[in-house]
Amino acid sequence: MTLKLKVLLVGSALLECTLAKRNLVLMISDGFGMTSETMARSYMQQLEEPSTSWSSILDSMLVGSVRTQSSSSLVTDSAAGATAFSCAQKTYNGAIGVDAQGRPCGTILEAAKQKGLRTGLVTTARITHATPASFAAHVVDRNMEDLIALQLLARNSTTSQQVVDLMIGGGLCHFLPSQRDASCRLDDMDVWQMAQQLGFTTIDNPQEFGLLSANTSLPLLATFSPSHMAFDIDRDQKQPALHQMAQKALDILNHHSAEQGFFLMIEGARIDMAGHDNDPAAHLHDIIEFWRTVAQVQRFVRDNPDTLLVSTSDHETGGLTLGIDPSYFWLPQSLQPIRHSAEYLCNHYLLHNSLALNSNDRQQFISDTLMPEYLGIHNATADEIQIIIDSLESSSTKAEPDSSSEEENNNRHKRCKRALGGIVSRRAHIGWSTGGHSGADVGLYAYGNHADRFKGNMENTHLGNLLLDYLQLNTDSITEALSSIQTKQLKFSNSADEHN
Repeated sequence: MTLKLKVLLVGSALLECTLAKRNLVLMISDGFGMTSETMARSYMQQLEEPSTSWSSILDSMLVGSVRTQSSSSLVTDSAAGATAFSCAQKTYNGAIGVDAQGRPCGTILEAAKQKGLRTGLVTTARITHATPASFAAHVVDRNMEDLIALQLLARNSTTSQQVVDLMIGGGLCHFLPSQRDASCRLDDMDVWQMAQQLGFTTIDNPQEFGLLSANTSLPLLATFSPSHMAFDIDRDQKQPALHQMAQKALDILNHHSAEQGFFLMIEGARIDMAGHDNDPAAHLHDIIEFWRTVAQVQRFVRDNPDTLLVSTSDHETGGLTLGIDPSYFWLPQSLQPIRHSAEYLCNHYLLHNSLALNSNDRQQFISDTLMPEYLGIHNATADEIQIIIDSLESSSTKAEPDSSSEEENNNRHKRCKRALGGIVSRRAHIGWSTGGHSGADVGLYAYGNHADRFKGNMENTHLGNLLLDYLQLNTDSITEALSSIQTKQLKFSNSADEHN
């Protein structure tokens, strides 16, 4: 009996030893609410198995829900929402890796790096955007992306010269000097060249990215668009999909972290931006791509039992409703024939090709080409066509679209996207209460090593603490070391991000 007990104890100790290495993959579906999950599930059920109860990969992982308010509002933005996960602290809307008083707070990524883990950020947004930035940068305003780009590469801290080993996403513009055509920096710093001088492997095209192997040298910086990457419904071979970027990140980080493990944040960012546009088809297809990525990470977890996968959202976007009063139904099949996002159609057709036409030809283009070929609408009404035409007019004159100011073009672009999204939504009997965020709770999903610790309804900061506890990390020393870091960008122009 005693011998058997000793054998069991030794076996248990060996098991604990084999699981000493811990990987954490945190997946953030930006702007993804519980109704969004229902919408995408219903679409897939209608498309694939209309007679059965179809479930998504996330449905099988649901363990609870997360409260989303920030320190400044019951409705958070992505910066405060992501900082709650990264620093386990409430902060104000717009804050990146700083507390409610604007002081830098150590993040889980920085603490993981200090402990010897490999670290990575993957996103379909700019890599300098609010969610990825909140894990490795510290600025008082999320729009200080020029400074964020510098902080993502290197800074003086106790965590080492390069805090992030691997960054994959969009946002090349904040790494290029202002004189370059693709740049959006306010200065002439060549941060891309700086990354190369610091030893980063730099990639800016999908061909080179596809050739990367697991033993690719780190650190790695890969960007595939000047700003955000394309919606999945619009994506072509010029950009990799989220699941392809995630798989490459997993392979590389796993290869380089044989001893200590890794921390990887993967963001499905464009779910949120489609919600801001009230564009149900773009929203849907980015959710499906996020599911595809979750399934891929789940397979990695099964092959690597020392890994925990946690997925949640920073907030819900759009106030999505399935069913418009007084009708008790909605039509997922209305979304099936749509070929492009409202953003793509406005950019490539309405705000370029259509504006060159006279009024009669523009109306005919919308009714005979745009609506049937790209939205699957073969019976467009005169009111629907007029809604689109009105969105293209100058808001200052309500006449022909002859204004060329940047502000007017931006406003016209927003109106155009809302017009197309609204037409599609009404035909599908989908409602939106806002073009911004809502204060709704969001889903919490977990799978793998110690997933049982994540359950119930919790504050976003509590989830941040649970993630720190899983990796056995403490951020106090990081916070102390960051006390003198520059958190304000010089010559900063506060141009608010359209999608926040």
